[in-house]
This record gives sequence, structure tokens and C-alpha cells, in this order.
Amino acid sequence: MTEKLEQVLPGDIEKRSFEIITQELGDRTFDPLEEPVIKRCIHTSADFDYADNLVFSPGAVRKALEAIRSGALIVTDTNMGKAGVSKKTLASFGGEVLCFMADPDVAEAAKREGTTRAVASMRKAAALSRETERPLILAVGNAPTALVEICSLMDAGELSPALVIGVPVGFVNVVAAKELLLERDVPSIVAKGRKGGSNIAAAICNAILYMARDGVK
Repeated sequence: MTEKLEQVLPGDIEKRSFEIITQELGDRTFDPLEEPVIKRCIHTSADFDYADNLVFSPGAVRKALEAIRSGALIVTDTNMGKAGVSKKTLASFGGEVLCFMADPDVAEAAKREGTTRAVASMRKAAALSRETERPLILAVGNAPTALVEICSLMDAGELSPALVIGVPVGFVNVVAAKELLLERDVPSIVAKGRKGGSNIAAAICNAILYMARDGVK
């Protein structure tokens, strides 16, 4: 073995992981509100590329913190992403996380309109946001079609999210969908290129939730 096992208590494993991440990032510096997001994405994926490929619109994290503290709805495009979000922390602010991908009405709408379930899910999220007038955070880690639909809904004046997390992973239309989002004037956190995933979308949500919990302004 070239690596020696470290004796780390179970409760200290995450802390030790972040210490290693900080060490390996060396003398690199980041915006104080963006740094926890970047480091949690690295922690989730063990991929240091997120130090370079995450793009934050101006004030995105601060606006997301305000939304969380106002009882935001988080809508994901996968149940995996939903499962990864800290529901206890979100609930402490009166928020909840939802995923509509398996809903029968979403499946019916997608079939009727000839779209993907991801598109139908984003339309349902937009309608819910209008009905409840609650801040909406959209966390997309899988479907580029969801990002394209979000852009279309915003262009039509039917959607005004507090934050769009655009981190779908893959090869088909992924890069183009992310670039489309980056062209819009909306608070956003985007993983440029092909990388991303539901775990990254959840990690970004959790980084912001933990900052809100810890009183970060």
C-alpha cells in the first residue's frame, strides 16, 4: 500500500475531508460565499475540476440564501437529487424539496404535448410558484431539456426563479443548454462543460442550506 490508513473518528470524517480539499487547493482563493459551494461539490465528487468549471452569476449565493430564509421551494429534476437535499435543514426555514418526475399528471402532460417529463416537470414547477408566490429554486442535475424549458418559461414571463442550478451531466445538448441558461439574466450556478449530476445539484443546495443554517449573510 502506498497510502496509510488514517485513524479518523466517524464524526470527523467530513471535517477531515474538507481539510484535505483545502490543502490540495493550495493558495487558491475564492469568493467567500462561493467557496463553500465549490468545496462541497469537490467533496461530493472528488473532482477538483469544480474549482474551475462552476460559474456563479453576480450575487447568486446571496440571493439563494434570501430565498431559503423566505421558505423557498426547491424543485429537482430527479428523485435522486431530491433524496440528496437536507430536508431537515430546509424545513427549519419553512421550505420543502419536490420532484414531479414520477407524478402521473406529468407523465400524461408529457405524452399529450410530445415533450419530456423534465419539460412537463418544469412547467408544473412554474405553475406552482405562481400559485403559491413562494421563492423557487430549480436544481437541474440530469436533463438538459429542463434547462431549455426553464429558459423558454422565463422568456415568456411565466417563471422568475430565485436561483437556477444548471448542472446536468452528459453529452447530448448538455453544453448548449448550460450556455443558453448563462445568457439569461437570472441568478444561477452552472457547471460549464459536460460534468454535473444529481449529486452535484444536491451538493449545491446543501452548501447553501448549511450557510443559511450557520447564519452566513
